[in-house]
Amino acid sequence: MFDNQSILITGGTGSFGQKYTKTILERYKPKRLIILSRDELKQYEMQQVFNDPCMRYFLGDVRDADRMMQAFNGVDYVIHAAAIKQVPAAEYNPMECIKTNIHGAENVIKAAIANKVKRVIALSTDKAANPINLYGATKLASDKLFVAGNNIVGGGETRFSAVRYGNVVGSRGSVVPFFKSLIANGATSLPITHPDMTRFWITLQDGVDFVLKNFSRMQGGEIFVPKIPSVRIRDLADACAPDLAQDIVGIRPGEKMHEIMCPGDDSHHTIEFDDHFVITPSITFFGLENDYSTNKLGETGRLVKPGFEYHSGNNPQFLSVEQIKQLDEDC
Repeated sequence: MFDNQSILITGGTGSFGQKYTKTILERYKPKRLIILSRDELKQYEMQQVFNDPCMRYFLGDVRDADRMMQAFNGVDYVIHAAAIKQVPAAEYNPMECIKTNIHGAENVIKAAIANKVKRVIALSTDKAANPINLYGATKLASDKLFVAGNNIVGGGETRFSAVRYGNVVGSRGSVVPFFKSLIANGATSLPITHPDMTRFWITLQDGVDFVLKNFSRMQGGEIFVPKIPSVRIRDLADACAPDLAQDIVGIRPGEKMHEIMCPGDDSHHTIEFDDHFVITPSITFFGLENDYSTNKLGETGRLVKPGFEYHSGNNPQFLSVEQIKQLDEDC
């Protein structure tokens, strides 16, 4: 699918963008692989690692509509990974979060349609499901924009979908590097928000592979959700430092006890496949009548039961302490 094609990644210098770049270069022969981001230092550092002749580094901000129009010229596939992701940063800087996560999404959609990009996948987050913080609310708005993009395009061929998954093992800003930093600096205990708290857990490579496969699956308008394991926060702390005490510090503003990826209110739009769920559009697209129970790969699914909810607390698959250790080592 990606051989001799032009691919662009917004926010391409982040953890996901770098792993995606590595994977694309190992498996395909793209015509161009464009890294779009606003930080020239991160681009310089990434160029020291990824300097294949097909690589292009494009300075720009998704907030800048004109720059997006230029960047998307001649592009076939777009992965929209640019976002303000830190929950506290979003709470203290709400307008900045809105400008990047909502207005930036709008600019990506308009540029993709104007340049006749074939397919766009936006990265979402479990925090977009029943959001209780601004970051999650902006990503929910972004999801809605990308779903509606399939209607805005009219008779054009551009298609938009989103991928929603949980915490990424070892990504920048996640809890594992935080715990490891505390341990390295001689901490005598690890802070735990709540002993019963759970989170979805996915490796960066699994996240990349899921996005890649969904380019082949997508019809447009789907929110793809992988079936992935959960972890208990206390087990995660035990895996990082079994000999250290755990201090219960309380749930922080904007945090949930369990993360949701398929809300019960969306159960009448949720289709279960063997290894993933699809939340189908709640709106009807002009001129399109997609049967989302069978995707472009011929995989078939069925509607979940009314009220079904997929969250990290009711997940049938939990990682043990030893499995968490192994997963961290593999990353």
